[in-house]
Amino acid sequence: MRIEKKILPEYFKKVACGDKNFELRLADWECHPGDVLILREWDLKTKQYTGSSIEKEVTCVLKTKDQTFFSDEDVNKYGFQVIGFK
Repeated sequence: MRIEKKILPEYFKKVACGDKNFELRLADWECHPGDVLILREWDLKTKQYTGSSIEKEVTCVLKTKDQTFFSDEDVNKYGFQVIGFK
C-alpha cells in the first residue's frame, strides 16, 4: 500500500539526507512492513506543500500507548506508532 503523509521541512531534510530513518506518528491509520510511505514536505507558514516528496519502504512498525508527544485523549484512542524505513 502507498501512504501519503505530511512532514515538516526540518524533518524532511533529515530523512532526505539519511540522518533520520524513522517516523513517530499517531496510530490513527494502518501501516505495515512493505508499505511505501510517501512523505510530502509541508510548510506550516503557508499551509501548503512545497512540492518536495520522498518515498520510503516501511520495514518495521512498533505500536504502544506510552506517550509524551500527543494528548492523552488521542493516545488513549489510537496509541502511536514508530515507523522504521529504508
